[in-house]
Amino acid sequence: MKEKVRATLSKSLNLASVTVSVGAIALGLTVGAAAAQESIVGERYVPGIWTDPDGCEHWVMDDGVEGYMTPHVTREGIPVCHRGETCAVMNSDQLFASGRYSISAAGREHLAAFFSEAGATAYIITGHTDSRASDEYNMRLSERRAGAVAAIAGSVGARVASMRGYGERQPIASNDTAVGRQQNRRVEIVCLR
Repeated sequence: MKEKVRATLSKSLNLASVTVSVGAIALGLTVGAAAAQESIVGERYVPGIWTDPDGCEHWVMDDGVEGYMTPHVTREGIPVCHRGETCAVMNSDQLFASGRYSISAAGREHLAAFFSEAGATAYIITGHTDSRASDEYNMRLSERRAGAVAAIAGSVGARVASMRGYGERQPIASNDTAVGRQQNRRVEIVCLR
């Protein structure tokens, strides 16, 4: 009886594997023919992780769907975020020449010392400008300035969780006065502990 079951089972498995093989070959020929007819060019999708200035960690999934990294949510389903504190606000005029994003030698030394001594587990770096140029120019400049500060942090082994440029969009003073514009030209560093 056992021999009969084994023989039947063996024939069934062999038949199934032949069917799958023939189906796979047919599928391969169909896919190969379709690929020969057209080619699709796209960019490689790489999932990413970032931390917003409010301390909430996010991740990017397939097709740009966004989700929170933390499993902790309130009863309403709102994510619980890790609060950071702004541990440094540096005036851009002290770090950068006007309209530039390369950091002065004194600025590099000051930032390297800060990141070496601050003791945070990670940092969020945001760049800001005044409103004198176009929004597009200010966004690009603030992103590059934040990137330059992040590079200094990386050079001393500090972990940068996120770096962003906000241009003129988050002023802390009026852009109608020289003093207010100077306050708005800044780089903020948030320490995550």
